[in-house]
Amino acid sequence: MRTEPNPTRLDRVFARLDREPERPAHVSVPGMSRHRVVLFSATLGFYAAIVVAVLTTSWLVRLDWQVMFFRPYQQWPELHAYLDYYVVLGQRGPTAVMVAAWLGWRSWRQRTLRPMLTLGMSLLLLNVTVGAAKLGMGRLGPHYATVIGSNEMWLGGDIFPSGHTANAVVTWGILAYLAATPRARRYLSALSAVVSLGVGLTTVYLGTHWLSDVLLGWAAGLLILLALPWFEPLVARAERWLFGLRDSWRRRRAAAGAPASTAPVATPDHADGPPPVRIPGPVQEPATPETVGAPHTGRAQPRSAPGGHTPRPDRAPGTPVGGRRGTHHQERPGHGTPPAAVPAGGPPGGTRP
Repeated sequence: MRTEPNPTRLDRVFARLDREPERPAHVSVPGMSRHRVVLFSATLGFYAAIVVAVLTTSWLVRLDWQVMFFRPYQQWPELHAYLDYYVVLGQRGPTAVMVAAWLGWRSWRQRTLRPMLTLGMSLLLLNVTVGAAKLGMGRLGPHYATVIGSNEMWLGGDIFPSGHTANAVVTWGILAYLAATPRARRYLSALSAVVSLGVGLTTVYLGTHWLSDVLLGWAAGLLILLALPWFEPLVARAERWLFGLRDSWRRRRAAAGAPASTAPVATPDHADGPPPVRIPGPVQEPATPETVGAPHTGRAQPRSAPGGHTPRPDRAPGTPVGGRRGTHHQERPGHGTPPAAVPAGGPPGGTRP
């Protein structure tokens, strides 16, 4: 009989991850190809051009003001209720939960932590880069603008670049980045582009962002997706470390529960049937020469002391038991003396020697 500890929820999760992987064998980790490097450089140049255009209060800032005065939410008020819900697809909390649920299921099915770790890495890069740009440039939004025609920079704002737009590009684009087949990657890339484009334009419609904010948000999110292959070695090391931590934790648990779980209870084997039933009774002493043939009195017979002797066969019945040189003991014939004649009637008592 073995006693096994009840598995915890974490044990069940790791047991499910240990099953046969379903990920296709030909799926490889994206690398930083020459095409990707060129696209990353072009996007980085576009990012810098938008920042310079806003800092110098160029034509882009004038376009921002024209769109703000146009007030799209007043031109098409019937879309306002719908777009209020649609813009949630760019909020970091809801989108991160939805995408993490899908990638967590993929990690479970494929027995790998890479999807979840890649999502975490992309969100970390998003918070660091976009957050630093927002706080560093401090631009005010259209609803809080103070001077018409100004770029509203370094006034304590936090809307440049657009966080909704950058978050939509990263969270929905990560699905295309982690796609298992080229066909799925194309479809998911088109879907993420449509969603992020719609989220950016919705923020302009609602008047929460300048048009230049949205352009910079698209560039910021695309830069993060293009730079992810550089962080794949770090993701792989983190995955190995987590699985190693899991294995060491399992070994500690196995070592702690080894005496209780591996020591079987000693049970005798009865191949011929069930074990015999023992009936309780008085304990009997082993038979001794003095007790053989003696009547049972219910108590143990006295034993002779060490060094004593047993009755000799030539001792007549009724002869008292005593020492070897007792007074009633017959004399032994000496060497060379013929034995005494035995009477015809035999020895006393009618017994033969």
